[in-house]
Amino acid sequence: MLNLPNCPKCHSEYTYEDGSLFVCPECAYEWSADLDADNNEDNKMIKDANGNPLADGDTVTIIKDLKVKGSSSILKIGTKVKNIRLVDGDHDIDCKIDGFGAMKLKSEFVKKV
Repeated sequence: MLNLPNCPKCHSEYTYEDGSLFVCPECAYEWSADLDADNNEDNKMIKDANGNPLADGDTVTIIKDLKVKGSSSILKIGTKVKNIRLVDGDHDIDCKIDGFGAMKLKSEFVKKV
């Protein structure tokens, strides 16, 4: 019998190979045989404009005037944003900004304080 890896999601030992993918019948998770590529994607480090790694709870400042979509307001350069939360997607920072409310920002427009 082949020595197949356990499921990385639920750790089930009943995995099987389907073409170039491994499949877990218990949680229906599929992953590629190249585990290094999957691990790099899962552990993707979100960095600010200067290349510093960001984490949940960090404080950042905005490095460019940003137009607020759906409003005539502008987020000014130097605006401090406290207690950020990192999320998946194009806008990878979720935060609350005083005077504006809940916002999603791109990490390329902030720098860590």
